Amino acid sequence: MDPVLPTDVGVPRREPVPLVVPPVTLEGRAVRLVPLSQEHVPALTALCEPEIFAHFSSVLRTRDDVQDYVIQALMASSRGTEQAFAILERASGDVVGTTRYLDISRYYRTLEIGSTWLGRRAWRTRVNTECKFLLLTHAFETLGVMRVQLKTDRRNVRSRAAIERLGATFEGILRNHMLVRGGVVRDSAYYGFIDTEWPGVKARLEGLLARE
Repeated sequence: MDPVLPTDVGVPRREPVPLVVPPVTLEGRAVRLVPLSQEHVPALTALCEPEIFAHFSSVLRTRDDVQDYVIQALMASSRGTEQAFAILERASGDVVGTTRYLDISRYYRTLEIGSTWLGRRAWRTRVNTECKFLLLTHAFETLGVMRVQLKTDRRNVRSRAAIERLGATFEGILRNHMLVRGGVVRDSAYYGFIDTEWPGVKARLEGLLARE
């Protein structure tokens, strides 16, 4: 009789060490990512314009909106499910936006990069590319994750183009994924990076940054 083989023979394996994502400052050429705090509320509030949140899950208009947004981020950080950053322009020290690690899976060693929004002054600059480069490098090379995902509104053409430019793999549409902005039904487009792809993705991002 042939031996019964386990179903995971030949499947890649990873060391099952729990994933911990502590606060950290990440330094780039144009930006610094620092742990988000209440001190960043006034500067973030000053950046808020309706156009920024056209495809966001909620619209931030007032200081109270931003205050609540930051409080929720800090609560999630305390639970270990998120780690939020303020994005600072290195040349001026000004806050130009915010981003975070989301859906941190302690035992599956995966996370998401998201809740990213930038003031209009940072649009069409190297800021977004460098932020993603810093976050991905830290995730794969320091935290040792095996997967990073990104998602965006299916209709957000600008965001999808930016994600695809980074070299992320399109993985599909999650239909009727969430209700946003007071009841709008959103389909989400999912993209991903995995650890075995990271060397090639890193080289691509370094090339993009060298040209920006």
